[in-house]
Amino acid sequence: MATSGGGNYRNGTYRSSLKVDKPLSLNSNPKSSVKSKPLPSSGPRRNSTGSIGAATGAAKDDAGVPGRVRVAVRLRPHIAEESVADADFADCVELQPELKRLKLRKNNWDSDTYEFDEVLTEFASQKRVYEVVAKPVVEACIHSVLDGYNGTIMAYGQTGTGKTYTLGRLGEEDTAARGIMVRAMEDILADISLETDSVLVSYLQLYMETIQDLLDPPNDNISIVEDPKTGDVSLPGASLVEIRNQQSFVELLRLGEAHRFAANTKLNTESSRSHAILMVHVKRSVKGRQSALSSENGANSHMKMLKPPIVRKGKLVVVDLAGSERIDKSGSEGHALEEAKSINLSLSALGKCINALAENSAHVPVRDSKLTRLLKDSFGGSARTSLVITIGPSPRHRGETTSTIMFGQRAMKVENMLKLKEEFDYKSLSRRLDIQLDKLIAEHERRQKAFEDEIERISIEAQTRISEVERNYEEALEKERLKYQKDYMESIKKLEEQLVKNQQKHGSGKDPVGLKDDGSALTSNTESSKVSAVEEVAELKKVLQKESLLRKAAEEEVNSLKSQLAQCKRSEASGNSDILRLRKMLEDEARQKEKFEGEIAILHGQLLQLSFEADETRRRLDRGGPEVHGGLDSLISQIKLQQQESTNGEKASVAKLFEQVGLQKILSLLEAEDADVRIHAVKVVANLAAEETNQGKIVEAGGLTSLLMLLRSSEDETVHRVAAGAIANLAMNETNQELIMAQGGIGLLSMTAANAEDPQTLRMVAGALANLCGNDKLQIKLRGEGGIKALLGMVRSRHPDVLAQVARGIANFAKCESRASTQGTKTGRSLLIEDGALAWIVQNANNEASPIRRHIELALCHLAQHEANAKDMISGGALWELVRVSRDCSREDIRTLAHRTLTASPTFQAEMRRLRIDY
Repeated sequence: MATSGGGNYRNGTYRSSLKVDKPLSLNSNPKSSVKSKPLPSSGPRRNSTGSIGAATGAAKDDAGVPGRVRVAVRLRPHIAEESVADADFADCVELQPELKRLKLRKNNWDSDTYEFDEVLTEFASQKRVYEVVAKPVVEACIHSVLDGYNGTIMAYGQTGTGKTYTLGRLGEEDTAARGIMVRAMEDILADISLETDSVLVSYLQLYMETIQDLLDPPNDNISIVEDPKTGDVSLPGASLVEIRNQQSFVELLRLGEAHRFAANTKLNTESSRSHAILMVHVKRSVKGRQSALSSENGANSHMKMLKPPIVRKGKLVVVDLAGSERIDKSGSEGHALEEAKSINLSLSALGKCINALAENSAHVPVRDSKLTRLLKDSFGGSARTSLVITIGPSPRHRGETTSTIMFGQRAMKVENMLKLKEEFDYKSLSRRLDIQLDKLIAEHERRQKAFEDEIERISIEAQTRISEVERNYEEALEKERLKYQKDYMESIKKLEEQLVKNQQKHGSGKDPVGLKDDGSALTSNTESSKVSAVEEVAELKKVLQKESLLRKAAEEEVNSLKSQLAQCKRSEASGNSDILRLRKMLEDEARQKEKFEGEIAILHGQLLQLSFEADETRRRLDRGGPEVHGGLDSLISQIKLQQQESTNGEKASVAKLFEQVGLQKILSLLEAEDADVRIHAVKVVANLAAEETNQGKIVEAGGLTSLLMLLRSSEDETVHRVAAGAIANLAMNETNQELIMAQGGIGLLSMTAANAEDPQTLRMVAGALANLCGNDKLQIKLRGEGGIKALLGMVRSRHPDVLAQVARGIANFAKCESRASTQGTKTGRSLLIEDGALAWIVQNANNEASPIRRHIELALCHLAQHEANAKDMISGGALWELVRVSRDCSREDIRTLAHRTLTASPTFQAEMRRLRIDY
């Protein structure tokens, strides 16, 4: 967090260090206040349904190891403003680090003494703070996050006392300034094996009771889920990023810090407005307990013994709480006031839970805030918790310091039950089995391929042999056929010769031969007739089969047509029912229309009657007759009466009028013809818009549109001034800002600024434009519609109030541009420089008025953070002003910001070397 009194402890550095002491034991006896009774050193605290970390129905055997919440106190050094303001007063605290005691002075002769687990002076180095606060939680010999236990490290204290410096400092400029987050991740990565272990990180913020993901800003409504069996709290919607090296983790922290909400208050120019929560999930495999796989018979391996490996899951939660603040000291107003209320409510809910746990109360109000639900495991649960409370030395903040010390004293009474998060890693076993299965499948595929290749080779070889055998067989068969044919021909020849011899011998061999020929012919004719009959029968069978197929196709087509006909009938019936229903609806609409026409006629008659009565009343008033209040005149009289009372400071009459008359009737008078009535009505709307609860109702009822219409149509300067003030109040809401832009509000405000001469009117217009300049989404449109030029044009008034609002708008615009450049959504020169604002900024950088000078100095620092603006700022003389701010500015946070900007810019460094500026 940032420092009080305007200092920027978030980005400051500690210049000296002390020797690192040995970390305290986890189970050391609790320290007690010397003034009060010693704290009880009790045994393990019983889990109850009311404790923050209790798991309902937990078994006795799983009670865990007792571990008290350890508390260390750290004192912030003096800042420049405190040194001046408190020069005549002694510090409100006195540290005795060797006795681990702290004395809180009530006055010059009386003080209270308190004891803590560790007392860190303003000279304590970041390394010492880490060693005594965080290292026992992260990597102690027993019961640490790396051993499978949950751990929590939290910073609590007033805004500006160094919480974010202690936890979230990146240490890019000075490695010795590294905070607990960076050092804890260094130790975790050094102790794990990236091959078998894993580290996952989530970075969140709790803003206005809404959990938002700093690594994925659109994910801004994450829900909290509780395990009904164990009571563990989880955030399933949050991003989880695996960390492989330290550099990626630092980049992740830088990205998250850029998205975190911050605001400018009297105590700090960059006050965190949300609780930041870093969750580190560490998963480690336990060596020596892996599953055993054995193989037998060489290639035929199988799993003989199978045990899942053991994994330990530890979770480290680092909580950077937003600082508690008093509104009268921080000067928060508007939306910043609502943020401060939300922060104080959540811290109050946490304090109530700590009180209940310290007193062993049966009920702990865990569900009063999302913060207490997130920290359910940290206080009274199963996590090892270390708390560092940060305080300042200034006697002006004695009340806040006392409250912080008492919070730490109560937290020391809380005991947690540390539980080991150890389980079987079935996923790892499954992955190993999948790898083994893949290997077996690959081996099987290789053997299957070799087997198929062998089968194919054998098949080809067998086919070759078969072909060769068939060929040899055919050749042998042909030889046999030729041989038998030759023998047959020789036998026929011999028979013919024998027959010839017989014929010659007997002389009557012809007749039998002729008979034989006739018998042969008859046999041949009979066989041919049989063949033709068989072919005809086969043809008839083919025709019959074809006819059967055609008949089946026709039957299927008939069935299909029947089904289509049935479907058409059903569709017709459905259509008829729809037609009847539509006819009935038309008849109902006709009756409703006739009813509405009758009501309209009645209302029209009533309107004519009211108009007649109003005209008659005006005529009576003009003739000096008796006063009659009715309809519109009654409402006008109430408005005028309210305005008279509001000028006397009686705001209650506005609320009373709002309830009696109604917002719609009040807004209708903004369009009245009577100029006096319009002025009174717009003053009433402006008074209502000053209350945030009324703003939404005014916008929904069209009040914003009516106010913009008055700027466009009215020529009365008073109307312009009051309407602009009402629009400025509405512009404090981000949703209303977009509506103002969408309805052309920038152009109307710019036109009003150009035509107005009254300083108060210009102040109201400048205030509205300054509020719009703080919206990141509207930068381009705001400049495109002339908003920046309108702001610069109003400096002609030279009135300090007007110039202060102009400077505030330019500072807001420059801050939004700086944030967009850091996030990479904007490149190139600043739009302020392009519109010629740099000359006025340089001219007024050393203005005598403190509000003007403070906003201008901030605008210079934000412009200088973008390297693309460096050349223009050098040529415009802004470099000299930046050097002056870094040396002579009365506010330490602005000096630090200017110094950091100058040292980070290569262009500025080169120019200062050229000009021989000793820096």
